[in-house]
Amino acid sequence: MYICVCHAVSDKTIKQAVENGCCSYREIRDCLDVGKTCGRCVPDARAVINDTLIELAADMRKVA
Repeated sequence: MYICVCHAVSDKTIKQAVENGCCSYREIRDCLDVGKTCGRCVPDARAVINDTLIELAADMRKVA
């Protein structure tokens, strides 16, 4: 699903960026230009980032 229509950024692209080391909205914005045009996507982008970070943390707990 597209999160940022202005820059054609999907939830999968944001999730990949988080998995590759981006860990904040600011880093995602700078890397993918999410939220730089109209800003309507910012809440959804933040939600994807947070959900992905939670998933990654849960996976790390399983390994430990």
